[in-house]
Amino acid sequence: MDVTLVNPSKTRVIADAKVKTDRVDAKMLAHLLRANLIAESYVPPKDVRERRDLVRARKALVEDRTREKNRVQAVLKRTGNQYSRELFGPTGREFREELTLSEVDRAVLEAHLAVIDTLNEQITKLDKRIEDTAAARHDAQLLMTIPGVSYFTSLLITSELGEIDRFSSAKKVISYAGLDPSIRQSGDKEVRGGISKEGSAPLRWALVQCANVAVRFDDYLGQFYNRLKQRKNHNIAIVATARKMLVAMFHMLSREEVYDPPTA
Repeated sequence: MDVTLVNPSKTRVIADAKVKTDRVDAKMLAHLLRANLIAESYVPPKDVRERRDLVRARKALVEDRTREKNRVQAVLKRTGNQYSRELFGPTGREFREELTLSEVDRAVLEAHLAVIDTLNEQITKLDKRIEDTAAARHDAQLLMTIPGVSYFTSLLITSELGEIDRFSSAKKVISYAGLDPSIRQSGDKEVRGGISKEGSAPLRWALVQCANVAVRFDDYLGQFYNRLKQRKNHNIAIVATARKMLVAMFHMLSREEVYDPPTA
């Protein structure tokens, strides 16, 4: 039996129906499927899902660690303590140990620091596995020829994209990443807004992270970013740079080529 997984965000006819029951929804889906009007969701193969789980788990742990660090900062702020240098480095540890705190505040601080130490240990373990996995994959190695793309972001991007040949054009990849502009039409009037953000959020995040580094180390992307920043602002310029990087990645993966930007 064939199973079709429907993208709910693309099947608004059901969500907007006045009469909404399981029977009505099933009948509507059957009509749409018969008319070939179903927007199917991509179901990645097992190896792609496993790579996604690996990099998403690492990203989640880093976000957890950031929250714990913010909680440590909150304890220090509440108790009137400030430290201008790296709080979680060697000197920061000495500073924390010399603080005069109540027993409760010290217990709370130590609890958050213990969680941070545990998260650091688990992140390090995942980093090793991610690095080994990326080193064994040709597609990840191709993306790492772009300045600003690490083994972690290369594996995240390739796993979020899945098989590159499922995209027929760079435009389709941009739409999948949610980096395409949102468009509203009314009669002959067309208004372009910000990016749609309808695609993969982890993919979009990774591309922006890579772009922020690439503009400092790659002349081609750096010049593109600086030209746009002069007319717009940083956020618009960096998103546009991320979109440009994604187009380059699409062609690199499709043609199995390393990064080779035009000369300035």
